[in-house]
Amino acid sequence: MEIRIDNLTGAEIIRLLEEHLQGMALHSPVESMHALDLQALRNPEITFWSVWEAESLAGCGALKELNGQHGEIKSMRTSSQHLRKGVAKQLLNHIIKEAERRGYSRLSLETGSMDAFEPARRLYRSFGFRYCSPFADYIEDIHSVFMTKELRGVSNNER
Repeated sequence: MEIRIDNLTGAEIIRLLEEHLQGMALHSPVESMHALDLQALRNPEITFWSVWEAESLAGCGALKELNGQHGEIKSMRTSSQHLRKGVAKQLLNHIIKEAERRGYSRLSLETGSMDAFEPARRLYRSFGFRYCSPFADYIEDIHSVFMTKELRGVSNNER
């Protein structure tokens, strides 16, 4: 699998992000849905990656810089044709390494509290993420779960 920065213009990635938003809408009330649309993902503080297996889009994910020490994982999604192949694990590992390379001391995320999101929560826990209070602009919400991981950021001398 190849992970590469994506400019969010390809038809395949647009379809996968539409599928992502539709999936979120099935399980989350509108006021509790924090998935970003295509335009929001194009903001300069967000780096967006797509994962490819040969010519097939396998998944996507993004890293949003909250400040110089704290990043947020956004838009993690595996294509339905590539489930159970380790796509999310590879991409999450890539995002964590990038956050450390940037010198972040913390990486956080918001996901759903409903049963449909248990596989995602289990994945994040397996990478050392722990439940936490809302961060950034989030507020307490029974439909949201907040998780964070302390990182060993790479110093400027090590880059």
